[in-house]
Amino acid sequence: MPEVVGLDLAFDDAQQAIHDAVSQFCRDQCSDAVVKAACDRFPSGLWKSLAELGVLAIATPEGEGGASELVAAVEALGRAVFPGPLLGSLCAAQLLPKDERAAVTSGAAIVSLGCPPLLPWASEAQIFIEIVGEHAHLARPRGAIERIETLGGEPWGRLALERTAALGDARRALVLHDIALAAYLSAAANRLVEDTAEHARTRKQFGRAIGEFQAVAHPLADCWTQLAAAATLARAAAFAFDRDGREPGATPASAPSAAARLSAARAALAAVHTCHQVFGAIGITLEGPVFHVSRRIRQLASHFSGDAPARAAVLAPFDA
Repeated sequence: MPEVVGLDLAFDDAQQAIHDAVSQFCRDQCSDAVVKAACDRFPSGLWKSLAELGVLAIATPEGEGGASELVAAVEALGRAVFPGPLLGSLCAAQLLPKDERAAVTSGAAIVSLGCPPLLPWASEAQIFIEIVGEHAHLARPRGAIERIETLGGEPWGRLALERTAALGDARRALVLHDIALAAYLSAAANRLVEDTAEHARTRKQFGRAIGEFQAVAHPLADCWTQLAAAATLARAAAFAFDRDGREPGATPASAPSAAARLSAARAALAAVHTCHQVFGAIGITLEGPVFHVSRRIRQLASHFSGDAPARAAVLAPFDA
């Protein structure tokens, strides 16, 4: 019989320490009230505290660790629904020259990264990066920035960009971006499912907790299973990144991170739909207990660069 090889994706002691430290930081400084208050504005104090913790510098030449350490931190941030331009900053830290990178990882400069004309956090940013296919360009606004409201409460902007410098091949940074996105989405959605399960345990109809009904319990169980698979794919993609693309200049395969992104986005959006059904009307009100979670999931599930490049990366071996 062929040998069966297993891969242990549990965090090692160092990664668990990172996860625990970031989790404690979020418990101390990123309560649900803080997250709700951060809608439509930049949480500058909270953001600088995160930078001081060293999270934005993980997997950079000046920081420590690789993709697996980044996943350990981002899972904790996702569970807390941490606000701010997290994914863009982590991606930019892989692309920028040393001085600009230091400004981003220290929290001194805010980055807006994506494809114009709509860019996240553009009205707050000092550094702009345009992604064109697999290449990145440092840029600056050309003309005024029109502030745009978004579902997730992030202040986006409509603008034109003028490229000022080429940042080169962005594939490595984009792979790390998708790994972080998958880890964040799966953690945030898992927190949403847990909150919903607690609501189903205490909310009663017809003299019984609604969680006792199969029509409630089974969909929540399905969500948990799908999210566990997505989280596993994110950790597996991080393992592949650290094995093949950890060194600057290396280009890791994009298929594992693409699969993780697609799985996490699908599972997280399914969880949002199911959990809203269980909560009813209070699940979709700004003052409700979970809308600040689900609105950010919806926002990030459609994050740049969309699903099309990820689908192409997953299907590439079959098209060859």
